[in-house]
Amino acid sequence: MAKISIPTRTLNDGYQMPWLGLGTWPLQGRQLTDSILAAIELGYRLIDTASRYGNEDAVGAAIRESGLPREDFFVTTKLAGRDQGKPYVREGFSASLERLGLDYVDLYLIHWPLPLLGRYVESYVEMVALQQEGLIRSVGVSNFLDDHIAAIVAATGVQPAVDQIQVSPTHAQVDVVEAVSRGGTVVQAWRPLERNGGILEHPTVTGIADRLGVAPSQVVLRWLIERDITTTPHSSNPDRQRLNADIFEFSLEPADVAAITALDVGAPVKQDPKTWEEF
Repeated sequence: MAKISIPTRTLNDGYQMPWLGLGTWPLQGRQLTDSILAAIELGYRLIDTASRYGNEDAVGAAIRESGLPREDFFVTTKLAGRDQGKPYVREGFSASLERLGLDYVDLYLIHWPLPLLGRYVESYVEMVALQQEGLIRSVGVSNFLDDHIAAIVAATGVQPAVDQIQVSPTHAQVDVVEAVSRGGTVVQAWRPLERNGGILEHPTVTGIADRLGVAPSQVVLRWLIERDITTTPHSSNPDRQRLNADIFEFSLEPADVAAITALDVGAPVKQDPKTWEEF
């Protein structure tokens, strides 16, 4: 089966990150390892995991079993809420690195700002120190709003390379994406396809898909690319993995992008970064 070529984009620290990668939640164990190996065969190189997912060991196993050089991969993992704070970040990161079986990670994110806990700034300071030691290539955040980002940049002078946030047609997050991107941080969408949410059956999406001769899921993922948003959709099905990755040979018209963006329901995301607490 022919591999799909997934292009990369340059982050603000000079490293290259694939535009699209494989999300791994909620799979674990051998099922996840086999799923990742299938994705690698298709051409995926960005693998997204997190301490909170409980599956870093399965990700590491897939990388080793692939037989490909470590440098071929872009591995992202995330700091759990329980490991936030200066005394705990290094221990949490070291545990992730051990579970992955790697010497470094390509991208390390704070999973949630947890503003009530109030430790995300000091956590980011420690991550920058780990970056300077060569254990992390790129430092970033997840579910951060522009005021959270302003606080960590003020403390470190280091703009996050990536902010991974929920972006999908019903939560287009236009203002948030614009604010985060303005500082040079790349936005990466999680849960972009709203699985079982009905968006892939919406007439706006299916109408564009029919006109272009592609799948509705491809239309939604291409909508993100047209908005300069990278993404890590999850699928354990090789056919869907192929569809998800095969979005770089067609484009949407500006009117298509506007029509999909207009599907935004105007409601805040369920897991609001201003209040969400997850450890």
